[in-house]
Amino acid sequence: MNNLRNEVRSELENNILPFWMNRMADKENGGFYGRIDGYGVLHPDAPKGAILNARILWTFSAAYRLLKKEEYLETASRAKRFLLDFFYDKQYEGVYWELDAEGKPLDTKKQIYALGFAIYGLSEYVRATGDAEALEYAVRLFEAIEKYSFDSEWNGYVEALTRDWQPIEDMRLSDKDENEKKTMNTHLHILEPYANLYRVWKDERLKKQLRNLVELFVTKILDVRTGHLNLFFEEDWSNKYHIISYGHDIEASWLIHEAALVLGDEELLRRIELVVVKIAEAADEGLNSDGSMIYENFVDSRKVDRELHWWVQAENVVGHVNLYQHFHDEDALRKALDCWKFIKENLIDREHGEWYWSRYADGAVNRKDDKAGFWKCPYHNGRMCMEIIERF
Repeated sequence: MNNLRNEVRSELENNILPFWMNRMADKENGGFYGRIDGYGVLHPDAPKGAILNARILWTFSAAYRLLKKEEYLETASRAKRFLLDFFYDKQYEGVYWELDAEGKPLDTKKQIYALGFAIYGLSEYVRATGDAEALEYAVRLFEAIEKYSFDSEWNGYVEALTRDWQPIEDMRLSDKDENEKKTMNTHLHILEPYANLYRVWKDERLKKQLRNLVELFVTKILDVRTGHLNLFFEEDWSNKYHIISYGHDIEASWLIHEAALVLGDEELLRRIELVVVKIAEAADEGLNSDGSMIYENFVDSRKVDRELHWWVQAENVVGHVNLYQHFHDEDALRKALDCWKFIKENLIDREHGEWYWSRYADGAVNRKDDKAGFWKCPYHNGRMCMEIIERF
């Protein structure tokens, strides 16, 4: 563990964070550039996504909280300012999904996933600095999610709405997703920021809704037969898809556990820990012999996507470290170390910085997808490093 901790700290401080500080800060228009492609070419005119900005905010806030380097605070503060001044919708509340390169609204829909990440980033900034403005806006976003997205009839959260919170026809998070009203992914990334916000804002309503989210994963989202998480749901939680996302399974195993730990309810924690192990064991069905984890399994069509994504490997490490730390599972530690070895040998770009998006099943580097962009952010790999630093 000492070796792993030292190696990931070096990776974080010498590769991941410098890449984002040095190459992505937009000195002309503010905030951060929207894209560096898979060949390392900057696209300064690319649109700017709320997810990228919020994840940079979270990553550098957490890095400053842990490591106390002023340059990390400077980057976090740049992300906070751009989020509040440009992404935040001052007329209708919430955050815009996408801006153009100059910071003008491009896609004004209210994707609840994006509001969740804005809360995650702002609440981490509060943890790092105690900043009152960041807390105020995190609470505003919590109130917006509860007012407009929470389904009081069927429970859970509606995926997306228009700028002024009306129903929207296309609710998909991305082109790869099914167009359904509720998804596992958005619920996971409401659970995650609500747990972080509760660390700095001990509000009883927030506590109730966080506990409700934990229960939703157990009662509605988890497939109790297989241990996998179902991904897409109709309004009444009926599910007609059989798709396994191994990376989301292992990520959810530790995030659900974290939420139960933050709540501090011993009875809930005892129940949840049984589920945590079950989900992690199901995720292990996606492991390769070298420790890497494949992407998805479309059960009905018998199609398996064996691409090895950067974020899946990062969550694979954290999920198994969590099993080692809390459940004394020595085999889980071996799996985490095997995956870290795979990352070092296959995903870290030692010439140009950061990590590749993925390796294809045949071992070739994927340069078709971005090095930095709407979905390629410092959050998964940066968080992996910081989780290990903080836990040990």
